[in-house]
Amino acid sequence: MACRLSEIVVDARDPEALAAWWAEVLGYRVLSREDGAVEIGPEAGFGGPAPTLVFGPVGELAPTGGRLHVDVNATDRDQEAELQRLLALGAVPADVGQTGDEGWHVLADPEGNPFCLLRSRLDPL
Repeated sequence: MACRLSEIVVDARDPEALAAWWAEVLGYRVLSREDGAVEIGPEAGFGGPAPTLVFGPVGELAPTGGRLHVDVNATDRDQEAELQRLLALGAVPADVGQTGDEGWHVLADPEGNPFCLLRSRLDPL
């Protein structure tokens, strides 16, 4: 038996605001709040088919950034339409050394955390 990815933890200066932003992007809802951290996820909650995201408060973010990032795929539109939606929500293009020939877009959330919008469309949960 293998492990399953259950949650992704993200350091945040403002956990409430960043959790709300990612909840809007992913169609998630707030699952819990504890000790300043905010956990969001799909309706199934923790242990369901998709991992939850936990935004934990930190005073200062690491200057080199995190060692993990989130990849997302559109579920009900093509990549270009989803890119426009994410930009309208406040994502910004990010340069992490990509060539421009990739099949994905590298963006940053409102706190500068990089994430990628992949090309393929996935079925919604």
